[in-house]
Amino acid sequence: MRAWYIILMRLKKMRNIKNINLNFFISIFFIFGICQLTYANDDFFTQAKKKYDEKNYNDSKFLFQKNIVFNPKHAKSYLYLAKIFEKEENESEKIKNIRTTLLLEPKNEEAMYMLITYELKKSNYSEVKELKENFAIICDKLCNEINKIEESLKDIEPKNES
Repeated sequence: MRAWYIILMRLKKMRNIKNINLNFFISIFFIFGICQLTYANDDFFTQAKKKYDEKNYNDSKFLFQKNIVFNPKHAKSYLYLAKIFEKEENESEKIKNIRTTLLLEPKNEEAMYMLITYELKKSNYSEVKELKENFAIICDKLCNEINKIEESLKDIEPKNES
């Protein structure tokens, strides 16, 4: 970005370019700079996903967080952060990122399933029951997990419902 600033300052100092041409050049540089930043943001997620697949969780966590700084509504970054925090056994951060994923993308079945699993572990019968109904509506790839949820619900007594 510093290079763009230097170029723009040099253009402003040039007196033989009319204001119309100067504004045109500034617009072109601005648009090119935004395109370059957008590409860089996509690259953060791609790099983070690659690091995650390589099981390099610290670097991938940093890159996912960096991607969120530039694109705070990127639901998949929050989902992968939740997965990393699950591996690190940081339950509060995991749940915070799952809930953010579902806030941004309510039909994210993977995040929904992770939340159901968490609530099952906490024996929160009413919450699991409600989430299961929503999950049955949105499921596409994880539909076979509904049977596991049903079996787990049998183990939780309805008297724990709050």
